[in-house]
Amino acid sequence: MRTVDGRVAGRRGQATRQKLLDCLSEMLSSSPYRDVKVIDVARKAGTSPATFYQYFPDVEGAVLEIADQMAAEGAGLTELVEGRSWAGKSGWQTSQELVDGFLDFWKRHDAILRVVDLGAAEGDKRFYKIRMKILNSVNNSLADSIAELQSKGRVDKDVNPSAVAGSLVAMLAAVAAHQKGFTSWGVKQAELKPNLALLLHLGVTGRKPSK
Repeated sequence: MRTVDGRVAGRRGQATRQKLLDCLSEMLSSSPYRDVKVIDVARKAGTSPATFYQYFPDVEGAVLEIADQMAAEGAGLTELVEGRSWAGKSGWQTSQELVDGFLDFWKRHDAILRVVDLGAAEGDKRFYKIRMKILNSVNNSLADSIAELQSKGRVDKDVNPSAVAGSLVAMLAAVAAHQKGFTSWGVKQAELKPNLALLLHLGVTGRKPSK
């Protein structure tokens, strides 16, 4: 772990650096990204702006650090799809667990994901790569699952596995980002997940699930 000027950060330095990141994460949960200033993050962490600048070039640099840590955790979403069965009752379980895991991940990292989405939408390639890294952790394995079903004759030969997988992952991401909004439509969280899992199962297999 190095400082901005290339010096190796000691144990205390690393602890200070992490505290700054933790405070920034907390602030992003309650304040718009563009309103967060270095002086406010430093004050919340009980240190000075000069100390902040030892570890990060600016707020955006620190946000990218948090986003990278989150994307590394997001790679674990692959386990919800890779090598899982989509046949019979197992398929329904796979669908439910993927929806649960995906929505829970989004809920846990809601604040930083909103910043990543904003940066990606504005064309910032750094944020775009982070967003795609998270989505690819599910997309690639899902495309492989659909292609395997297709090779066994269980999915129509005209289906493009990558197109279907990409569409389903985009749906999951959109729903995950809009979870709070469903309550205004009269949809409870407990109702959202099974219905989203049903759409996912239909999309992958072309069949209603065996429950």
